[in-house]
Amino acid sequence: MVNNTNLMVGLTGGMGCGKSTAAARFAERGFRRLDADQIIRDELLPSREVAEAIRAKLGDAMLAADGSVRRDRVAEKVFKEPKHLAWLEELLHPRLLARWREVIAASPGPAFIVEVPLLFEKGLENWFDFTVCVTTDSELQLRRLEQRGIPREQARERIAQQLPLARKCELADHVLLNDGTPEFLREQVDALAARLLNSQPTRSAGRIHVSPP
Repeated sequence: MVNNTNLMVGLTGGMGCGKSTAAARFAERGFRRLDADQIIRDELLPSREVAEAIRAKLGDAMLAADGSVRRDRVAEKVFKEPKHLAWLEELLHPRLLARWREVIAASPGPAFIVEVPLLFEKGLENWFDFTVCVTTDSELQLRRLEQRGIPREQARERIAQQLPLARKCELADHVLLNDGTPEFLREQVDALAARLLNSQPTRSAGRIHVSPP
């Protein structure tokens, strides 16, 4: 298992709720940050093995002329077809966990904050000592996604693919409310970070291993 000095905290929430903003603040408070989406985007999707698997399953249109994965086209296809989304997750998640193990083994530290958008949907809560959910008002969530260039109706469709935000909050050990000022969120993260660094883990049986169990 991960060394007991490594506190593993899973951070989740809905799209546009502010997970990355909260994770960045945790990093400023001494946590090592791991971002599932960033690893998938920058390390897994660019790999030839993954790109070829996507092309073979979802079609040639999923790749650009240079052989790179067209993330916009893949997203559009899988969010409309649950079976394709399930297949893509099965392709990427084992590779993601393997990469996490490598990073944790190579960079031991007192605590890790790991951003996992589908933490509860995929039953990953037991990978972590504590779970944290970032939540916000639904209208504010939609406006933030529109600002990212995602049309409102498409944003609604993607949100609907995830567990309801209220349910994520119920399942999480801790909840951060991000519908106020940036300073309001920072104050919550600061207080929670201090508490977590001085807490005893609530679960341990399924924590992320640095090597296969």
